Amino acid sequence: MDKKKVRDYMTYDVVTVDVHGTARDVLETIKRTNHDGFPVVNSDMVVGYIAARDLLFVQPNAPVERLMSRHLIVADPEMSINDAARVIFRSGIQKLPVIDEKNRLVGIISNSDVIRSHIEHVSPEKVYKFIETLRKLYNIEPVLLRDMVAIESLHPTQAKIYEDELEGRMYELKKGLAEPLIVVKRSDRFILVDGHHRAIAAKRLGIKDLDAYIIEVDPSIELGIERTARALHLTNLDDIKVLDYARHPLVALTHRLVKNA
Repeated sequence: MDKKKVRDYMTYDVVTVDVHGTARDVLETIKRTNHDGFPVVNSDMVVGYIAARDLLFVQPNAPVERLMSRHLIVADPEMSINDAARVIFRSGIQKLPVIDEKNRLVGIISNSDVIRSHIEHVSPEKVYKFIETLRKLYNIEPVLLRDMVAIESLHPTQAKIYEDELEGRMYELKKGLAEPLIVVKRSDRFILVDGHHRAIAAKRLGIKDLDAYIIEVDPSIELGIERTARALHLTNLDDIKVLDYARHPLVALTHRLVKNA
């Protein structure tokens, strides 16, 4: 995650409010954009932040300069995404204006941007835990390599993925930020252990090869995930179903809880 910077995930096209405007101007901007808060600028310098809650019980002609918050927490484009996450979640602020060395507004980073940057993260620990599992289950000594693998040679082990996460992986691939896949090497294919969203994203973007942690095992051993894939009739990436976010199990559970409350 160290290579992921705020500049890679921030929104560059930022809606702002002029410091010389009024509460009425902010309300119109909220209606137009459906956003709930905006950096306040004087020319292109950030001087404050105003949110929808700041407009409660105020007159339409109240000046923005009097309503805005001057206690600003901002981010630098070169700040790591992990550091931005710490600031956002510890401060309770949903959005951080991103400014350059001259205090000019260059973007905005939100809590949703941070979450998107962390979804489906592959760490070395994840790879080694999988290798340790193989050791214990099959009494073998896997070999770990790092190389590019062809998308068309991937054999999936997951039957479905979600559209919202897929969009995030496509964004990362375009930015060159995608994490490596985890695959098990077979003679004619690679068993995809982790990275199904990345693989489908690459296929949609016309990318032919992806970086991967490649694990070699005794070819005579059939892994449990291979048997599961066969039971699900998974033979290539086209067999994976892409589900709308609304059908995500966590969302469905939330809907049931709200309905039964």
